[in-house]
Amino acid sequence: MSPGDTPAVARRKVRLALKDARLAQGFTQSQVAEAMEWSLSKVMRIESGEVTISANDLRPLLSHLGIRDRETVEDLIHAAKASKQKKQWWDDQRYQGLLTPAMRQLISFEAEATVIRSFAPAVIPGWLQGEAYALAVTGVFVDELTTREIEIRSAIRAARRKALRDRTPRPQLYALFDESVLLRQYGGAKALGETLSAVSSAIAEGWLSVRIHPLESPYPAFGQYDLLYLSSEDDNHAVLYRESYTIDEIVDDPPRIARHREGWDRMWEASIGEVESAERIAAAA
Repeated sequence: MSPGDTPAVARRKVRLALKDARLAQGFTQSQVAEAMEWSLSKVMRIESGEVTISANDLRPLLSHLGIRDRETVEDLIHAAKASKQKKQWWDDQRYQGLLTPAMRQLISFEAEATVIRSFAPAVIPGWLQGEAYALAVTGVFVDELTTREIEIRSAIRAARRKALRDRTPRPQLYALFDESVLLRQYGGAKALGETLSAVSSAIAEGWLSVRIHPLESPYPAFGQYDLLYLSSEDDNHAVLYRESYTIDEIVDDPPRIARHREGWDRMWEASIGEVESAERIAAAA
């Protein structure tokens, strides 16, 4: 493992290696679980990145999957140890059971990403939302979420925003807003204004770049997603987070990530420039 690998990067390295090896052997997750005398849930959670794997569990698993090269085994063992980070703010007991597995992974990647590119076709990205705006957005799903879930998910967005601002160094953030985002008043005009004011401040501080995707653009504005680059702006070192309604997922597939980046770049180039976009956001605020 590279000396600079961080916990999220290390965990991703291990789970992808295990999944690739299992598929190369033609094993199903159920077959692996049976051979290792584990539950199917354990195998699924290791491969999805929801949990880490201990060195004692990893060694026999690697052998079963045909990974026996000493250097490769030791590299993955070191990565497994590095992935067991200390408890973070999102591990707080009050959040237990109220965050989706994909959201937990997203937050861990946000804590380590060097570059984040977001596309917001309907609402301002979660990591930029103000308290009242976030509560109004999550409150839309009152038929799907409990009051407690709505409150916690809103609080999590504020915590994510603070965590990104407090990072040293901060990641470089790029947000692509559909023009309609500046008009839709979740929580009323005051809530939208407070959020847009915070966006303007982040732009002025130099760590956020925003472009507005105009309504007359020929490129379709479908689906909210984030592209998080963990070491360099290479699709092999990136993850994709997508959400739709109350469903979300982390995607690790480089070709799918590349397609989303290509679409993002096309829309970015077809959008209003940063200076004019910043002026429009300030005026709307």
